Amino acid sequence: MQWEKDAEQAMSRVPFFVRKRVKKKVEAMAGDSGATMVTMVHVEACRQRFMTNQEKEVKGFQVETCFGAGGCPNAIANHGDMADRLEKTLAALNLKEFMRAKVDGPLKMHHEFRVSISDCPNSCSRPQIVDIGLIGAAMPTITAADCSRCEACITACREHGITLAAQGPAINFDMCLACGQCYQNCPTETLRPHKKGFRILLGGKLGRHPQLGRELNTIFSPDETMTIVEKCLAHFMAHNEKGERFGELLNRTGYDFLKPLAILKKLGCP
Repeated sequence: MQWEKDAEQAMSRVPFFVRKRVKKKVEAMAGDSGATMVTMVHVEACRQRFMTNQEKEVKGFQVETCFGAGGCPNAIANHGDMADRLEKTLAALNLKEFMRAKVDGPLKMHHEFRVSISDCPNSCSRPQIVDIGLIGAAMPTITAADCSRCEACITACREHGITLAAQGPAINFDMCLACGQCYQNCPTETLRPHKKGFRILLGGKLGRHPQLGRELNTIFSPDETMTIVEKCLAHFMAHNEKGERFGELLNRTGYDFLKPLAILKKLGCP
């Protein structure tokens, strides 16, 4: 549906974490009234409805994704069915009713448990400031294939983490963000992906006391990622006080609850 310019500008000022949802509501309202174009009348009517009955709009959780699946050139690997798997896992927990029992007063959007997926370290969906953030990752490895010394990998690495030694490329993994650009630009396949999956960040949030999510220290496969997500959700529901955000809870409890997981035993936690 088309939008009038002033309505579109008003929508651009809606907070990013509810913008997609509000836009759908506005378009549905306009469509129900028989309109073929969204105007400020529709935007204002939706705003009034949203602000006066926000709890009705609260779902209990949100799963956000970037545009990587649409063909973004920076995407490391399409996140596939990860969003659907997360939606099903979160929906089964009935988090809206859980939070309603914890929160003193009506629920608001910031009470929702938020998960965000980005297909590369550019992190367009802001995984650093949600309860659980996932960033697509592919750690490179050096193969036995002869290097042509074209320096394409050096040019591609924005972190300046690759140098050219006598035997070929050398990678400084302390600088590597696992973005995959080096091996994607290597014509000889001297550089190839070693492991693809997700970097996981826990406990990010905005609000009065914002904080970035803390990253677990390896790349996890989709199945490993789901195991960690499920463990985090169980911990969140077992220890939540008064509807606090996951980051606040982790500040109290720490990360020891993850250590029994086999995939983390040798890695430790943040």
